[in-house]
Amino acid sequence: MQRKSGRGGAGHDVEAVLDELYATPPPDFVARREVLAAAARTAGHAEDARLIHAARRPTLAAWAANLLLRSQPDESRRFLQLGQALREAYQTLDAEGIKELSEQRRGIVSALSRQTAQLARKAGHRLSDTAQQDVESTLRAVLADQDAADQWAAGRLTSPLVPPSTFPPATPTAAGAPPKPPEPPERKAAPPPTRTRAKDELADRRRRRQEELTRARKAAKAAEQDLRDRRTAETDADAKLRQARDRHAQARQQVTAAEQQLQQAREVLKRAEQEQQQAEERRQAAAEALARAERQAREAVQEVHRLGGPGT
Repeated sequence: MQRKSGRGGAGHDVEAVLDELYATPPPDFVARREVLAAAARTAGHAEDARLIHAARRPTLAAWAANLLLRSQPDESRRFLQLGQALREAYQTLDAEGIKELSEQRRGIVSALSRQTAQLARKAGHRLSDTAQQDVESTLRAVLADQDAADQWAAGRLTSPLVPPSTFPPATPTAAGAPPKPPEPPERKAAPPPTRTRAKDELADRRRRRQEELTRARKAAKAAEQDLRDRRTAETDADAKLRQARDRHAQARQQVTAAEQQLQQAREVLKRAEQEQQQAEERRQAAAEALARAERQAREAVQEVHRLGGPGT
């Protein structure tokens, strides 16, 4: 549900603001809440500001459960559908069927809680053992109870959810009595069933129970396979990330070595340029000295000729 304030023209989507707020990690929640409340108040949305300011900071486990819902929408949707299938199946299962589905349910919850811990760790927040247990409790509650499923689906948990001791029936039944399919309206006034009719109804209940069990098993297996695929994909992604980091580190080392070599080459070039300049200066000085000597020699010869010396 979205609630938009009618003031201020285009309106203020307080639900979107609250969604953003509950995506904030608990250590930053209060500061972010005050910023968003102040922004709503400044924009003239006093009621929205009050609602934002009243938002409770989630525990780390509740935030992680919200993070799972937002980070894995498809998987979360299938998990909610699995809970619906399990709750329906538990109405008519015998002890053996309940035991089988319970084992599958524990495996799925355990795998999904580990995935939640990995998501939280990647977001910079490691879950303690207690927080991990709270996540598992929340996921069990989502499977077992429709109200808990609705709360989690809203994405704004503030504390862990507690599952019921047993799966509740989807429709109220008398204490201790097995649930029965509703009688068609035209049969309510019919006389008590005969022995054959009772056998037919029993066979029909067993058939429906088997169909529900089959659907629940398929849903559980599909969820388990999906989790395995997700874990495989995540493992592959982690391996590729490590390889990329290694390549990046090697490239950085090569760049650093190249930069050092470049710096050394620049220093060598600088010294060579200085030596070249000095050599040019010495050559210029030598050329000038040679020119002076040649001039002086010519002047000396001329002076000898002038004075009438030998060779004149």
